[in-house]
Amino acid sequence: MRSFEYDYLLETPISHLQGMTLRALGEYRGRQVLYVEQSPEVLETLRKVAMVQSTESSNRIEGITVGPGRVDRIVLKKDEPRDRSEQEVAGYRDVLADIHTNHRRMIFSTDLIRRWHRALYHFTGTAGGSWKEKDNAIIEVGTDGKQYIRFRTVSAMATPEFIERLIGLFKLALDQGKTDPLLLIASFVLDFECIHPFWDGNGRIGRLLTLLLLYQSGYDVGRYISLERIVEQSKETYYEALQKSSTRWHEANHDLGPWWNYFLGMLVAAYKEFEARVGTITSSRGAKRKMVQRAVDRLPEKFRIEDLRQACPGVSYPTLQRALSDMRRAGRVECLGRGPNAEWQKVRG
Repeated sequence: MRSFEYDYLLETPISHLQGMTLRALGEYRGRQVLYVEQSPEVLETLRKVAMVQSTESSNRIEGITVGPGRVDRIVLKKDEPRDRSEQEVAGYRDVLADIHTNHRRMIFSTDLIRRWHRALYHFTGTAGGSWKEKDNAIIEVGTDGKQYIRFRTVSAMATPEFIERLIGLFKLALDQGKTDPLLLIASFVLDFECIHPFWDGNGRIGRLLTLLLLYQSGYDVGRYISLERIVEQSKETYYEALQKSSTRWHEANHDLGPWWNYFLGMLVAAYKEFEARVGTITSSRGAKRKMVQRAVDRLPEKFRIEDLRQACPGVSYPTLQRALSDMRRAGRVECLGRGPNAEWQKVRG
């Protein structure tokens, strides 16, 4: 909430590196559509692996572990959970599957967050879904084994108001479109963790919210590459960034930069891995021309080559021309003029 009040976020400057990273992520998002259309079988395999890894990593970050081979069987619903840890894994699995299936229809609200929290603990017999009833804090265990308060969260009494206001301000900022949605999502997650609205499960709910908001903004990489696994592998940097950006949060004098850097870097790492896994498919002979042909099918009846170029990021201009020439010879399109600004028209069969 503090990041969105009084245009605090909008007045936070971004660095040249952050600007370049945002632009790169926009290009990654454009290319992901082409990969999805090109290799559905490969992506289905990646999706199943990511489901298992995400469920395992997000729980393991919180110290919830299960025996070897058990996560796969629970996530794929081959076995019922046997103990408390497996029950929490099964709860995360169900919320994650719901996001993957229904994110376009989900209405982002406090009711949704509380429903997810209930689902996390559905198999445990513990009642979830209620805001914390007493104050809590983010605790760190030092090398000497002693516990230290790393961050004092919002009080239990103020939590319902803070969460409701945070969601409202986030939606308003998204609608206004004054800054990149990725910065809004990152800032929302930071504020959510600073509020810490539940007695337990805040980290897992925060990571699930990250996925939902990214999906609703068109960034689907978490469906195929586990963002939670990347967070687990960089856990020290993750906590360090959260700590740096939450300092002076209550006074609305915090530095969003460290958390923005981590959040954007995590997404870049995911997209790089995604393209490394499926990118070889598009390098095969003729594959890019087929991608262009599919893009033409999605364009209006009349279009220019510049429209096609925007629909096919990463495909060279000569490849676009060759693909259009192939389609013209096949009687699928015709050129209505000359030069690079000429209009093209699809031929109705």
